Amino acid sequence: MVKVSENDSNLWHKTCAEQVSAPPLESDTSVDLVIVGGGFTGVSAALHAAQAGASVCLLEAQEIGHGGSGRNVGLANAGLWLPPDDIRAHLGQQAGDRLIALLAGAPARVYDLIARYDIACEPVRNGTLHCAHSAAGLADLRKRHAQLSASGAPVQLLSAEETTRRTGSTVFHGALFDPRAGTIQPLGYVKGLARAAQAAGAKIHARSPVIELSHGDGTWQARTPGGTVRARALIQATNAYHQGLERNAPAYVPVHYFQFATAPLPDALRARILPGGEGCWDTALVMSSFRMDAAGRMIIGAMGDLSHLASGIHRAWVRRKLARLFPELADQPLQMGWHGRIAMTSDHIPKITRPGPNALAAHGYSGRGIGPGTLFGQAMAEALIGGDEGNLPIAAVEGHAERMTGLQQAYYETGATLTHLVRARIGS
Repeated sequence: MVKVSENDSNLWHKTCAEQVSAPPLESDTSVDLVIVGGGFTGVSAALHAAQAGASVCLLEAQEIGHGGSGRNVGLANAGLWLPPDDIRAHLGQQAGDRLIALLAGAPARVYDLIARYDIACEPVRNGTLHCAHSAAGLADLRKRHAQLSASGAPVQLLSAEETTRRTGSTVFHGALFDPRAGTIQPLGYVKGLARAAQAAGAKIHARSPVIELSHGDGTWQARTPGGTVRARALIQATNAYHQGLERNAPAYVPVHYFQFATAPLPDALRARILPGGEGCWDTALVMSSFRMDAAGRMIIGAMGDLSHLASGIHRAWVRRKLARLFPELADQPLQMGWHGRIAMTSDHIPKITRPGPNALAAHGYSGRGIGPGTLFGQAMAEALIGGDEGNLPIAAVEGHAERMTGLQQAYYETGATLTHLVRARIGS
């Protein structure tokens, strides 16, 4: 069995060029806004609240980017997993159109922040490719293309030949190209945002788990082992890495996603495989993703838990998948492997909830955390500082419940394991 802990052999930790000093909280303090969670959502909230003139303290239980923000694929997408019509069906026409429009601009927001604060995170904005793994997958992409085009998205449906030219693989039936999107080094991005937030005046403390959260007399109190933060307002941005504080726990289905990275490829292979640097994922029910980093490593991922007994099955599947996609990579060693948790909601739409007075929380990006997390963090900060929720990307609700989350988690993990095992039996 290949056993990989959550941070061992994480490529993003080994190649992150951004550093941020965030010592543990060691005394009591009072601020306008306390933020719990140091991922995309939390640090975006800290940055924008501090820029608005608020005093801010962010508390992270581990290190900045410890959770999904430091483990994900690094695709800055322009929307959710759901196609536009499904979003409108869940939210209604007006609310759906608003969320679709805001998320369409999320990559531009991300890349603007990267440029403005000179964040070293390997930014490439050459689009993404949603690749059709079958004829049925291509039919689905045609529907998505029609819906996205009707919503004003500049997406293009590519032929099998053009998809081969862009990916270097001959296995796909076509692809949906979205020029608004791109790739980043996600840990570098979140640490760069944290650095910018500190420069704007925010206090950021890592290794400061909140062990008690209470509200009284108009004040939030977040107690850590080293001190207590008192604040008028609270943002909870823990998402899939929430721990403790069960009364405030977000409701979601935890889904694991793993990735493996090769050694940097020779120049000749880099010229043939993803020469444009697009980020890719496919239309399979148990989807997989692949992209290159700045050094030319192929990074491939799929649903599954590498700390699980089935980790060897997942690794063997990666070897076969690479060989099928790119036969020239069949013998390339896998140098690093890591995994993380996704907070999935049953309708695949993120939630903003009110955990108490003058408090907001966001969770459930369902695998699309970079753009939405940046957007939601900024919007929640502005709503609490300005006292107006009218500009939130999605209406805040008092609470959100999910049914049978443990059973759903087992369904996803078992489904991924069986899919990867069956593919081994049939040689794909």
